[in-house]
Amino acid sequence: MTTVRRQTRETTVCIELTANEGTIAIATTIPFLDHMLLTVARYARVGLRVDARGDLPHHVSEDVAIALGAAVAASRLATAARFGERTVAMDDALVQCVLDAGGRSYYRGPLPSVRYDHWMRSFAEHARATLHVRVLRGRDRHHVVEAAFKALGFALRDAMADAGSPLGTKGAVSLEVTP
Repeated sequence: MTTVRRQTRETTVCIELTANEGTIAIATTIPFLDHMLLTVARYARVGLRVDARGDLPHHVSEDVAIALGAAVAASRLATAARFGERTVAMDDALVQCVLDAGGRSYYRGPLPSVRYDHWMRSFAEHARATLHVRVLRGRDRHHVVEAAFKALGFALRDAMADAGSPLGTKGAVSLEVTP
């Protein structure tokens, strides 16, 4: 299990991430964000506990993305498959998510919601992952955003799976920082 606590003047966030299916308990004070986090956890097949409070929905959402991204980065195996891709249809929406969990952050969207586009960017940066989200179709913002979170969950499941050995031409990558 990986635990991340993030405390600022604006927010308090605690996340517990387990690599296998387990308990999912989400409480962020933002019902739609709770729904999206439950969705990504269910499709990624991980256990996830999130407790988050704060002054503004924007701050809570962003800090949850930062903390969850950090939890994903910390729990990534050196032998992770690294790559995941999924396209999800949900009613009028069709959204593709392509993920490289190889340690370099990059995000390309956008989603038709400033809050959730920013969420994906913050998550990718702190997960140290390359994340491309393509909205292929969709007019209902709820359906588009939910399809993106479902696709992210599936892509995370594939990318974080143990491949048995390091993938890529570099082999295992090590980075040591000493202050």
